[in-house]
Amino acid sequence: MSKKKKLIPELRFPEFKNEGEWNYDKIDNLFHLQDGYAFSSNAFTDSKLNTKQVIRITDINNQNKNGDKVFVLEETAKALGVEKYKVKKGDLLLSLTGAAGFNFFIWESDDAYINQRTMKLNPKKKENDSLKVILEPLVHSKINEIGTGQNNNLSKDALKEIEFPYPNPKEQEKIAYCLSSLDKVIESHNQKLDLLKDHKKGLMQNLFPQEGENVPKYRFPEFTKDGVWTEKSLDEVATILKGKGISKADIVEDGKLPCIRYGELYTHYNETISTVKSYTNSSPEDLILSKANDVIIPASGETQIDIAKASCVLESGVALGGDLNIIRSKINGVFLSYYLNNAKKHDIAQMAQGIAVVHLYPNQLKTLKLQVPNTKEQQKIALCLSTLEEIITVLTNKIEQLKQHKNGLMQGLFPKMIN
Repeated sequence: MSKKKKLIPELRFPEFKNEGEWNYDKIDNLFHLQDGYAFSSNAFTDSKLNTKQVIRITDINNQNKNGDKVFVLEETAKALGVEKYKVKKGDLLLSLTGAAGFNFFIWESDDAYINQRTMKLNPKKKENDSLKVILEPLVHSKINEIGTGQNNNLSKDALKEIEFPYPNPKEQEKIAYCLSSLDKVIESHNQKLDLLKDHKKGLMQNLFPQEGENVPKYRFPEFTKDGVWTEKSLDEVATILKGKGISKADIVEDGKLPCIRYGELYTHYNETISTVKSYTNSSPEDLILSKANDVIIPASGETQIDIAKASCVLESGVALGGDLNIIRSKINGVFLSYYLNNAKKHDIAQMAQGIAVVHLYPNQLKTLKLQVPNTKEQQKIALCLSTLEEIITVLTNKIEQLKQHKNGLMQGLFPKMIN
């Protein structure tokens, strides 16, 4: 082994400050490596009785949570003689095809089998069990460097030769506990976020009349006797304008005039816009400025369904760029943006025209049929959904802060090369 520079992390738990440098060794010397079995698709079954899951690349990349899973009958697995490919709770798994980046995953359920292009890794010594948790950040960059081919494939032999630094077992355990505890907090917040998003989706489906209906499935108690919502075409209740061009070159960091470009509706904004991302020094006289309560929809996009995206601008005086349809009405804009994004999304999408690029014009939007409640019910629905969205935004930001905290911890807890 070639001579290595000393490896000492910048941040250490107090009890390890005098432990000196970390060790250095090959993955092959520390881990048992077992690549997967090439299951034929004919071996898979739709039955859930007497079966075990077959873990594929997609299961590892999706952390075994999303997408369809495949199973094999236990009697089929026995006939194939695939016992050594069995995976148990706590095994470290790795996808060997890294088109989307190589991914590690600690398996957390009952027995399963690994498919081809996947691998399980387990420490050769029980005292190094915590290496399973900290191996990924220690070797991530090296793995991506040695991936080859169009799909960025990783071979078992290449993986064996990767050398990486690691501390003594007690420090391994302390670092692993710290990071895995933080991962559990992040995962808990992610689960809460998913539930809130599902709750929002369910509310929108029930607070607005769906196709062929003139009342929603759910109404707040004070509006249950208010009768049906009134049908109107959009041009009866709104004026529809077009924004005026603001190029990417017009955006400046210290600009005086807040502005919105149509592409930002796809990447940055949701149903309400209270804080504007971009600024310009272009003359206001040459632009279209918002009035509080304006609802904006892109005038062009990549697909019909993507273009059906509405946002309410809460502040006046925001420059609205070209390729934006501006709906200006006395209807509560927050209510309208949620309504358009839910019950009317497919109606708007069907209006859009084009192939490579789709377009949506004011004369098309004018014909859109709406069911409109009274002003107080609009306000109540808007407040309900926007309050929920604020909670979702706060939680999303908290998750991002926790991820940044974890990244900062790893930079300090793992050593850099020093002389």
